[in-house]
Amino acid sequence: MTEKRPETAPETSNAEDFTLREATLRDAATLDALWQAAGLTRPFNDSRQDIGFALSGPASTILLLEREGHIGASVMVGYDGHRGTVYYVSADPGLRHLGLGTRIMRAAEDWLTARGVWKLNLMIRPENEGVRRFYETLGYEVEERIVMSRRLGD
Repeated sequence: MTEKRPETAPETSNAEDFTLREATLRDAATLDALWQAAGLTRPFNDSRQDIGFALSGPASTILLLEREGHIGASVMVGYDGHRGTVYYVSADPGLRHLGLGTRIMRAAEDWLTARGVWKLNLMIRPENEGVRRFYETLGYEVEERIVMSRRLGD
């Protein structure tokens, strides 16, 4: 599949000018490009595989804010039967400070609440102080935990 770059952002004044919808597999290339532009991708994660996996079942989805065919923000959201989690929270770098991040996070919270999920967890890289401050303004708090992981199938 050919790499698709984000299209030119439409002129806009705020996040309410964007329509909320769920992503489809047709959005994969544009989502991948947005996530790269936002600095979210890492060589050890296959974001295209993550997109397919998130869209393959009822316990997860990817929400988008879109205007005139341009994706301004996205969030991958899901739950494991106990808690909700978000990944790839992104806003087009050219559209920051319009409230897109706040609106897409509120949409993820609403999606989880509609499914009976009562708590949302998220992870932030330690060096990303700006993102930490963003989540604090939305009411998120640091909970002291050790996150451990193991890659399966390697």
